[in-house]
Amino acid sequence: MNLSEHFTLAEFVASDTANRKGIDNTPPATVIESLKKVAELLESVRALLGNHPIKISSGFRCSKLNAEVGSKPSSKHVQGLAVDFRCDDYGPLIDIVKTIQASSLNFDQCILEFYDPANPHNGWVHLGLGRDNRRQILSINQHGTFTGVRV
Repeated sequence: MNLSEHFTLAEFVASDTANRKGIDNTPPATVIESLKKVAELLESVRALLGNHPIKISSGFRCSKLNAEVGSKPSSKHVQGLAVDFRCDDYGPLIDIVKTIQASSLNFDQCILEFYDPANPHNGWVHLGLGRDNRRQILSINQHGTFTGVRV
């Protein structure tokens, strides 16, 4: 099932952890509507990044999968309102976040996760939607601590 021109439901629900643990990560219909909104946002990001392919590492996570990967119950991934991704053909992750920050895209949070300046391709970008869409730009380290990495 296509959620948008370049993104499928299968990409948003794929999980090695779910496969390994036998967890059914199928979203309910109400969540699929949220995933379509995130996919459309990701289409806009793809355009900003020169139409380079985007690789989704985590989209929807059912509550059981979300707990299994150690995420908070309040994670937007459970609601189908967040996606983690990379776009290696565009450049370092920090450049992706800077491009999103400089855009007029409507989002809640853009988080540079597990970024290491010594290895600028390490980690991923988390992009989420919310009720207020605050356009927050944050960074978080491998210990789950928000950091002062300047973007």
